[in-house]
Amino acid sequence: MKTKTHLRSPSCEDPTAPLLSPVVEALCQQSDGLMRRAPRAPGCRFALPSPAAVVEMVEALRQVLFPGYFGPSDLTDEAMRFHVGATLDRVLQTIEEQIQRGLCFTCNEESPNCPSCAERAHELACRFISRLPEVRRLLATDVQAAYEGDPAATSPDEAIFCYPGVLAILCYRLAHELHLLGVPIIPRMITEHAHGATGIDIHPGAAIGERFFIDHGTGVVIGETTVIGRNVRLYQGVTLGAKSFPLDSDGNPIKGIPRHPMVEDDVIIYSGATILGRVTIGKGSSIGGNVWLTESVPPGSRVTQTPSR
Repeated sequence: MKTKTHLRSPSCEDPTAPLLSPVVEALCQQSDGLMRRAPRAPGCRFALPSPAAVVEMVEALRQVLFPGYFGPSDLTDEAMRFHVGATLDRVLQTIEEQIQRGLCFTCNEESPNCPSCAERAHELACRFISRLPEVRRLLATDVQAAYEGDPAATSPDEAIFCYPGVLAILCYRLAHELHLLGVPIIPRMITEHAHGATGIDIHPGAAIGERFFIDHGTGVVIGETTVIGRNVRLYQGVTLGAKSFPLDSDGNPIKGIPRHPMVEDDVIIYSGATILGRVTIGKGSSIGGNVWLTESVPPGSRVTQTPSR
């Protein structure tokens, strides 16, 4: 026998009403910046980006960038062109809407249909789509680096289909293009999707060269102003972070200044290493596991922990 659950709002007959009413009133009256009220006349800022739509867009782009691996798996050459074209058409509409919502998120326009945000969103969406071939080229180098850098990888196909590092780098490269275009909020939504799915946290503002490989990956953190060269490999638990946060005259952190490491070409950083501040890891260096590093090292360095006695 099935039972039905009925939702009811607090009322005088409800014995919980005396408890809930003052709590509801207090929560709805607080002005601590955690509540976003609809204006009397809906303005531009009322439209918020949709996390579900952004994730759906990323998954669609994954099918476009790796056709045959994700989405339909029995694509002929002709069917692939149709699939990629139809998917991109859908993605273009979605990304344009979400970019517009992202622009509206920071817009002060009182009109519910801000023309400048709509026009800017269309322009940015088209420019983003035009960058996908270059994103695809970079991803091909990342996949090859994963295959060559991991003896356990039986093929590049396995790296594409199974490796969390490849997914995290895919999301980063998409988010980075949007970041370079000046799109607000959406890039962080994309990289946080990857963070939740893989445990790898890459800020979309980081600059990362080709042939980038993250092995295993859980716990990797790459800060906003990090610069990573070509053919760099990281293992799980690596942090490329900031050493300190300079403050302005009012005591607030100064935003956007370079504060994360610069890692040159052909560097390997092993699991658990922490590198902090605007330091340079010279070309061809190897940073051992669990090393704590706050100073620059020259090219070809081998940095390890002091042996225990």
